[in-house]
Amino acid sequence: MTHYLDFEKPLAEIEGKAEELRTLARKSEGMDVEAEASALDKKADQMLVDLYKSLTPWRKCQVARHPERPHCIDYINALFTEFTPLAGDRNFADDHAVMGGLARFNDQPVIVIGHEKGNDTKSRIERNFGMARPEGYRKAIRLMDMADKFGLPVVTLVDTPGAYPGKGAEERGQSEAIARSTEKCLQIGVPVISVIIGEGGSGGAVAFATANRVAMLEHSVYSVISPEGCASILWKDAEKMREAAEALRLTAQDLNKLAVCDEIIPEPLGGAHRDQAAAINAVRAALTKMLADLNGKSGSDLVKDRRQKFLDLGKQGLSA
Repeated sequence: MTHYLDFEKPLAEIEGKAEELRTLARKSEGMDVEAEASALDKKADQMLVDLYKSLTPWRKCQVARHPERPHCIDYINALFTEFTPLAGDRNFADDHAVMGGLARFNDQPVIVIGHEKGNDTKSRIERNFGMARPEGYRKAIRLMDMADKFGLPVVTLVDTPGAYPGKGAEERGQSEAIARSTEKCLQIGVPVISVIIGEGGSGGAVAFATANRVAMLEHSVYSVISPEGCASILWKDAEKMREAAEALRLTAQDLNKLAVCDEIIPEPLGGAHRDQAAAINAVRAALTKMLADLNGKSGSDLVKDRRQKFLDLGKQGLSA
């Protein structure tokens, strides 16, 4: 059963009517409803085009959070072979919100790291809705050290509302762990490529996305705070999240203009959740291109390139 977002309700009604007609025809022999159902399909297709051709930033946030959108585990299973997960930070515990390990991409050995939100109630609780604790970032640091030691490119898949703000996480040094992960991204002498596949929230995202190349899916978002959090702080009213989303400049299109995002990966019409295979193949093509651009560069050049990328932020697109 398709999950429709609030702004897709008119579309849900039309697609629902078409399905009802076909169900009725299957139950009643001799009833021909295909012409009417096809007309509804055509109307729904046009409505989908109209809805998605100019999404507001808040609607993009809703699409980025869609529960049926492909998650980290889907990309790993589809894009990487010989994935060998590595667990734990060798200090406290294994954080299930962060997946990572050795794998091959187009037969090239790599380290892949990403946030996993889960896809049902049980797995979402296990994965803490993609909100990493300090041990998750320390696991990522361990994997990046391994990548640097063996000369393996690092691919990160970012999809988190932000780092977990709970008491235990703060007691175990959440901010320090995020800072160390960000620092490690800047230090290692191997290619680092990051793809924002859904939400890129706050420092929890930056800790994985301080990369040589940052790509964003067309309807993903990346910001210092959620629109609801921003609205609560600025206006003391979380219901002003639409205004906050506009002000935050969090869409892939805005961030590409500001040079925060290097590449926008197109999504299927209606979002990645409507055609997961097409979305995953688009990410495959983008990763292949970005890795080809970085392969062969020396470690010192990669570190210099990455450092300069972030020093230059704010210089480009100031008038955008």
